[in-house]
Amino acid sequence: MLGSARPGAIVDEYEEFGETTIEVKSERLLDVCRFLQGPPASFTMLTDVTCVDFPEEPGRFRMAYQLYSMESAARIRLRVWAGAEDPRVDSVVPVWPGANWLEREVYDMFGVRFTGHPDLARILMPDDWVGHPLRKDYPLGGEEVAFSDEL
Repeated sequence: MLGSARPGAIVDEYEEFGETTIEVKSERLLDVCRFLQGPPASFTMLTDVTCVDFPEEPGRFRMAYQLYSMESAARIRLRVWAGAEDPRVDSVVPVWPGANWLEREVYDMFGVRFTGHPDLARILMPDDWVGHPLRKDYPLGGEEVAFSDEL
């Protein structure tokens, strides 16, 4: 259905463990989301936006959008690569306003920028924090904690 309705937008589609995953070209994400949100698909609920850092992959940051149709109780996952050097994808806030906070979390933790986002700002880390903690190349470290077994 999606492949014929949006030719050239789909990179790969597969079903595993009863879950459908569709990989979409980054530049076609918003178009695909608008199609899926309306009839006949009616995926009116975006339940989550997540990201995984694959430093060895050319696209590096793989986004996943979990969609749900309240009409058919169907679920679908969209995947898109954000890019390695300047990770960015279109914001889906115009399609699902609830994506606002989810996209801000991905930006804060991974540094993926969402083009067209109404207020892309940190949500979990302090405003003056340097870096994005869930990137695999983020330096590990912390404060020394003095533990003692003395009472």
